[in-house]
Amino acid sequence: MNTAPNGTIIQRDAPRADLLAFEVKDRITQPDMEWMSAIADTSMKAHERIDMLIIMSNYEGAESDAKHDDYSNDVKARSVEHIRNYVVVGAPLFARAMIALTGLIKPVETKTFALSEEADAWAYLAEAGPAMI
Repeated sequence: MNTAPNGTIIQRDAPRADLLAFEVKDRITQPDMEWMSAIADTSMKAHERIDMLIIMSNYEGAESDAKHDDYSNDVKARSVEHIRNYVVVGAPLFARAMIALTGLIKPVETKTFALSEEADAWAYLAEAGPAMI
């Protein structure tokens, strides 16, 4: 596991190189958002298609600087071309609605699971197989 500078995000081990998994453990800071964005950016450059799993075990929102970081927003905008499955575990109700809406208007498969269903999220991504065949 790899941890962001302020420790609010942890990169979880994943069973395949084209699957990024992160756990959000607190209020997201700008340095942590940039750290996660850099990992995603590197992965998108290495793999044309990737899957992403976000586990919100103790999500407390994001600092304003983290929400408005230019680099992170650029990576997020480009990710639409690269992310096949975007799976979120433990998202608050408002976030689940936004994730579902994103799946309707963007070419990304989105799915949410309750925090107690983390194993189901991993199984869903395992069943999906590699993002690039």
